[in-house]
Amino acid sequence: MALGSLVKTLQNIMRNDAGVNGDAQRIEQMTWLFFLKIYDAKEEEWELYDNDYESVIPEGLRWHSWAVDHLDGKALTGDELLRFVNNELFPTLSGLELGPSAPLRQVVVKAAFTDANNYMKDGILLRQVVNEIDNAVDFTEYKERHAFGEIYETILKDLQSAGNAGEFYTPRAVTDFMAEMLDPKLGESVADFACGTGGFLTSALKLLTPQIKTPADQIAYSNSIYGMEKKQLPYLLCVTNMLLHDIDSPHVFHGNSLDHDIRDYKHQKGGQFDIVLMNPPYGGSEKASIQGNFPTALRSSETADLFLALILYRLKRNGRAAVIIPDGFLFGQDSAKLEIKRRLVEEFNLHTVVRMPQSVFAPYTSITTNILFFDNTDKSDGVWFYRMDMPEGYKHFSKTKPIRDEHFSHVREWWAKRKEIELPDGPKAKRYAVDELAAGGYNFDLCGYPHEEEEILPPDELIRNYRAERTKLDAEIDAKLAQICEILGIEA
Repeated sequence: MALGSLVKTLQNIMRNDAGVNGDAQRIEQMTWLFFLKIYDAKEEEWELYDNDYESVIPEGLRWHSWAVDHLDGKALTGDELLRFVNNELFPTLSGLELGPSAPLRQVVVKAAFTDANNYMKDGILLRQVVNEIDNAVDFTEYKERHAFGEIYETILKDLQSAGNAGEFYTPRAVTDFMAEMLDPKLGESVADFACGTGGFLTSALKLLTPQIKTPADQIAYSNSIYGMEKKQLPYLLCVTNMLLHDIDSPHVFHGNSLDHDIRDYKHQKGGQFDIVLMNPPYGGSEKASIQGNFPTALRSSETADLFLALILYRLKRNGRAAVIIPDGFLFGQDSAKLEIKRRLVEEFNLHTVVRMPQSVFAPYTSITTNILFFDNTDKSDGVWFYRMDMPEGYKHFSKTKPIRDEHFSHVREWWAKRKEIELPDGPKAKRYAVDELAAGGYNFDLCGYPHEEEEILPPDELIRNYRAERTKLDAEIDAKLAQICEILGIEA
């Protein structure tokens, strides 16, 4: 079977199962099965190079023991297969007893199944799915394992359009561009504190792979990434992704990065990183106990603000970061946003803001987003803003016409030879001094889009956009009033 059609075949089988409801559940069902098959292939490698290797998975639960159909009529199927999966496989793997010093490659097995689910209720259909997966790819073959990337991208794109599950997927063209601009080197640590399915980590690994020349380089490569993800499905996808990229003991953890006092990281060994690549969750809110992990000036109910504050504490001296944030952060005037923006230019070196066109994340959301590039070297001596316009012939991006790598070619050209670009409708690229930004109340809504087409949006998104627009207008009015009061010598 062609790899590209495997996902569609599996989805079609599961559509006949009454227990599986919607694309997100179908993707989760596929993912834990793929994980077990890939992990089984990796274990074959580990056994080959280590005579003393012992699997953390009991022999009867390893993929080759129960999933492979030898066509002798003995393969588990029907109710027998369902009982095995529901009563033996899941309870055992989620309940593995591991000590504090257990290797990460064992820890990920327990974490992968702790909150996972078998949604299928028809054991015969489950056997069909297992057989399709087992026959599709031989993960012990290097070429086939890497060809699986085609299937993986299909899964991620399906996830993007599977309702709210799409929040975990950043288009590959965007993650590749951001990683390229930060230019990671072997020996540096790369982190994503809300790593989703591992897109940013994968983009960094693609740049690190050609740098491997020696066994020591391979060790550095294996220890180069760190990720944490709060939700089970993207976490499992991320771990599987790392195994496919030959990270045998992925430093990827299932948890909430915000659930720790950030002031501890400056003194904690291993708490800071050379590179941070992120698309923090935005639009959500955090409870008071989470906000208590932050200094008073940085406390916010907005999740994206807290992640930006977290980065300020976890970026090493001379480290560099690229972070996606929504428009609301640029013009936001609440105290936490203002303090973060002040620190970005007065304590860190925010040097570039790339304003991306609307619909980059379509069909999940049409909210306009931006990329902040900054480092922890010195304070900023000025910030470049660059407006990335919609490619010629595009009115908007979509699932069938997504943003592609070549759409960043103009940004790359400008990046190398920066100059201000003035157009009839306003600046497309312009450098602003820190004093200018401070005098403008840290309103970073600069080099924006002058003309935007109206489009019909879902009610919840329409409300979010109206609220964001209202916040923007309030900020502009407050800034104007402050200027007038200053001229008149009146207290604002």
